[in-house]
Amino acid sequence: MAFDLLESRNNRRVVLRGNERAITRGELRSASRRAAYFLRELGIARGDIVAVWLPDGGVWLQLFFALAQLGALMVPVSSQLTLDDAMQMVKTAKARVLVVPQTLAGFDYIAAAADIKAACVTVQHVVEVAQFDAFEWSEVRRYPRWDGQRTDLLCTFSTFGSTGTPKLAVHTAGGIATHARNVGQVNAMREDDVVLCTLPLCSVLGFVQVIAALASGASCVLMPTFDATAAAAIERHRVTHFFGTDKMMDRVLNTGAFSLATWRRGAFLEYASLGPRVIAQAWEAWRLRLTTLYGTPECLAMTAMRDPANNLRQRAMPGGTPVSSAIAFRIVDPESGAIVRDGQQGELQLRGYSVMAGYLHNPKATSAVFTADGWFRTGDLAVADHGTFHYLATLEGTVRWCPLLEGAAEHEFPLRTRGDVVSIVPDS
Repeated sequence: MAFDLLESRNNRRVVLRGNERAITRGELRSASRRAAYFLRELGIARGDIVAVWLPDGGVWLQLFFALAQLGALMVPVSSQLTLDDAMQMVKTAKARVLVVPQTLAGFDYIAAAADIKAACVTVQHVVEVAQFDAFEWSEVRRYPRWDGQRTDLLCTFSTFGSTGTPKLAVHTAGGIATHARNVGQVNAMREDDVVLCTLPLCSVLGFVQVIAALASGASCVLMPTFDATAAAAIERHRVTHFFGTDKMMDRVLNTGAFSLATWRRGAFLEYASLGPRVIAQAWEAWRLRLTTLYGTPECLAMTAMRDPANNLRQRAMPGGTPVSSAIAFRIVDPESGAIVRDGQQGELQLRGYSVMAGYLHNPKATSAVFTADGWFRTGDLAVADHGTFHYLATLEGTVRWCPLLEGAAEHEFPLRTRGDVVSIVPDS
């Protein structure tokens, strides 16, 4: 089977914890097969595209695994995007089906979906979802076959350039499944572990930590947004793994008198220059060895991570070692393309299963970020050091937004139209 992340573990094990409901692996697998039957009845098959404009929850994952079964492509759309921005995303994707909530936070998604359908000639069906935490289509039979293949395009993650127009980095089923297993292994995820997931599934880091937990037999605590209750959730659910930004780590470590004793592994992207501080505090207070991590929408989150056995200074350095020997990196001179020696600065380039297949429907942008010999140009300045790399900065002229926190997205489109804005960094 091409994408068997739900097939090889005990069906009775809890996979999702949210609100007051716990969902088992068997329930998610069965529900996904029902969703696959529902989508197949709409005409969705291999290569078709479904845009999912939903908040996180059981239905989001139900649809993801259903599309994996059919060999179709999921384009996640942040539930916090405005109508105009969501419409731009669906147009870029050329989706055949748009899935929306019937109601959420007072916004009329049904009317918005009608506007999108009228403006996007590819959209043939709008599917309305009544709730998100549990599952939909409970009366539908289960789709009996597994049509998906490893090479199928399965999921996209949005990234933006200087034009403000979304580019959709698309990843294959095989690449996602392989990365899920490797990330789980590197982070010592195992059955009975609990991962606190506070980043949206439509973001690359939010997605990777959930899918890695599923591949490892761990369960996920889904929080709709990151807030001051995260520390309490770690204590209540006996969380073992938590990933996010340095500012999120800082807030958890400094919120109230909650026990974080079960928290065993964690890593972060540094946005607020808090890395050394949170790493030191986590060790002093809880003997927890936090590290930095590296990733982008084009090469998936946690493509590289620091070894928790390293000393504090090493663990606080952005970058890391690829999580698999099947992911390679090199540092090249940005002008000549020649590979530089360890310790010399240059552009970080990556190759391997975690690198995207390309930007969806955008061959020009795709060709611009790949070298003639197949390496992905990250646009990041880095140095190599005996099999690891240290991220230094983005190269001059590179504009990138890494959508870790999709809630900020609706504020960023207008900013991108300003010539004096060089980069936009999300704040947790």
